[in-house]
Amino acid sequence: MGLPQVEPLGEMPDRITIYEVGPRDGLQNEKSVVPTQVKAEFIRRLAAAGLDTIETTSFVPPSWIPQLADAADLLGELGELGRGPQRPVLVPNERGLDGALAQGVGAIAIFGSATETFARKNLNRSVNESIAMFEPVVRRARDAGLWVRAYVSMCFGDPWEGPVPVDQVVDVAARMMDLGCDQLSIGDTIGVATPGHVLALLTRLADNGIGIERIGVHFHDTYGQALANTVTALRGGVTVVDASTGGLGGCPYAKSATGNLATEDLVWTCKGLGIETGVDLDQLVQISMWMAQQLGRPSPSRVVKALAC
Repeated sequence: MGLPQVEPLGEMPDRITIYEVGPRDGLQNEKSVVPTQVKAEFIRRLAAAGLDTIETTSFVPPSWIPQLADAADLLGELGELGRGPQRPVLVPNERGLDGALAQGVGAIAIFGSATETFARKNLNRSVNESIAMFEPVVRRARDAGLWVRAYVSMCFGDPWEGPVPVDQVVDVAARMMDLGCDQLSIGDTIGVATPGHVLALLTRLADNGIGIERIGVHFHDTYGQALANTVTALRGGVTVVDASTGGLGGCPYAKSATGNLATEDLVWTCKGLGIETGVDLDQLVQISMWMAQQLGRPSPSRVVKALAC
């Protein structure tokens, strides 16, 4: 079977932006280090398939995430394809920003937490200390003309603290956006969100002045809810969705976090709903199969499995 039958659902956007996180969030948890040339080819193929926004890497200390220790080499390998406002890189602090600026990037992302425990495990700081650390990062990035995204993780549940109150998430998100960020990505880091919870958080964010046009969603598929939650977010007006080709991903600091929403599964659903993504699904499936060979295991994406038969 080639493509799904198109049947619009109503109250849906005509087009969405897929924020591809495979090269960074997707690969960061891999135990075997992927060669820089393979990462570069992965990004080239993703861009050729129509993915305009691709988060390429992260400027973190090698001791934190060895997989991303080649950030500067990777951007050097990519040249202009790895720079510009549609090629964000993650930076945890000013030193990371220095590395990113030295490579001439056009966009960065910062990564905060809605919970104290994960803030400590991920950044070795409290939530308040983390936001204080991000303040000069965002200010300097904006002064340099960069586009800035704010991730907030653990928005729906935390493996150490349990359920996370919506108002707690909204408070942290508002403080992150008040730093001067352009976009907010709300993360279901351990994949426990359900549609009603998603809608409740989006509503409270809007009530607190963070418009839906500034929000992206980032769902993990631990309990098989990522696609259902994404469709709910789209019905709520969201037009930016984080996804990882092949469903790659996890979190090195939260062992219960499994793979991201697979980009192929998202594109298939959007095609059936009549939502334009600009992505060639056949090419994307081939990319996933190629990357699965590089990693030595099959892609977890259901669409890849179905179309590869």
